[in-house]
Amino acid sequence: MAIVIQVDVYKCVNDHEKLAAYTGLARPATKKIGANFIARGIPFVVKDGEAVRTIVIEWESMKAAESGYNSQVYQNAH
Repeated sequence: MAIVIQVDVYKCVNDHEKLAAYTGLARPATKKIGANFIARGIPFVVKDGEAVRTIVIEWESMKAAESGYNSQVYQNAH
């Protein structure tokens, strides 16, 4: 079965405190349901366009990723 790689790219962050609060809830919630965080933070070099924060998450399958997103624990954080 193929793994799924989720890449989240933030082009701008308007409220750093709100993002920190979300991250504090969402990261542990998604780890509990199978997310493997490969990388997260401020990109060192962006070749095309702009990005201020990037997160790369590995899931065991698309079903796991969808179940994780739709789970009550993640939705409470979201």
